[in-house]
Amino acid sequence: METIEADVNRSADTHLFRVPLPACPGISFYIKDESSHPTGSLKHRLARSLFLYALCSGRIGPDTTIVEASSGSTAVSEAYFAQLLGLPFIAVMPRTTSGEKVVQIARYGGRSHFVEDPGAVYAEAERLAAAHGGHYMDQFTFAERATDWRGNNNIAESIFAQMACEAHPIPAWVVVGAGTGGTSATIGRFIRYRRLATQLCLADPDASVFHRHLADRSVRTLAGCASIVEGIGRARCESSFLPDLIDRSEAVADVASLAAARVLSERIGRSCGASTGTNMWAAARIVSGMAAAGEHGSVVTLLCDSGERYRSTHLDPDWLAERSLDLEPPRAAMEAFFERGVSPDLALTKGIGSGSGL
Repeated sequence: METIEADVNRSADTHLFRVPLPACPGISFYIKDESSHPTGSLKHRLARSLFLYALCSGRIGPDTTIVEASSGSTAVSEAYFAQLLGLPFIAVMPRTTSGEKVVQIARYGGRSHFVEDPGAVYAEAERLAAAHGGHYMDQFTFAERATDWRGNNNIAESIFAQMACEAHPIPAWVVVGAGTGGTSATIGRFIRYRRLATQLCLADPDASVFHRHLADRSVRTLAGCASIVEGIGRARCESSFLPDLIDRSEAVADVASLAAARVLSERIGRSCGASTGTNMWAAARIVSGMAAAGEHGSVVTLLCDSGERYRSTHLDPDWLAERSLDLEPPRAAMEAFFERGVSPDLALTKGIGSGSGL
């Protein structure tokens, strides 16, 4: 506990910065840069909370092997904390996980164990933990309960504290994706606990199950989920996802997520991964809708991780070409949003680019 507390004291909070939207006067848009954590992603918060939860629950001892099922980013962060505590770590991940994440896990002393079927990570992680007499962290079950959603420097408390001196200090909307559902649960609970008027929007890949579950609670799994957005875009409705905390959901095509990540990266000078692009596209829908209705207020979303983790996949032209992913139309549509406040979906439908007329 002292070791983790010392690590927290060495780390500053992540920055919340405003992204100019001159085409949408009266609406302020903010990005919270979670890529600035020591392990480079939003999952640093979750990993720290999971370790504290397991330690306080008596599930981790001085020689416990830590095992996690992950699409990569949580595994990177958990490998960091396992190394901090001198514990062995095994990440169970789909074979398609970006190579950059595998390298980072190894850098922190962790070992990667791959499965061909992404849906097999849960059972395989549980099996490996039992075989090593270790502890399966199980982020997908414990994410929503490991974090103190009432405060204690969680992401929700941080967002609202950093917004306190802004023109619209209580955001009209916070836009987040869901992998485990832990972040949306923490923010949603905090909003209710503090009796705030903020609404919570789920940004979800089109191929994911979460927005389908929101529309029909009987839908909990999705056969053949093929989203390329790592970390979100899941085929199983995870235990930590709490649908009753979500006010609105936006399904976003993978190609739109990749394009939005590129445009946002260029505009803010920070590299953004695809899940941040999913957030950006959903936020653009909300902002353009507010502008069209003459509404004022603020919208906040997250920069989840750096695009540098996807140099061999999402940022590789050959990788995109092999999958016939044409990013130019959605790129132009997102540029139209930033330059004119136009909904990116409307711009995409009508072929409105940054150099064309309305």
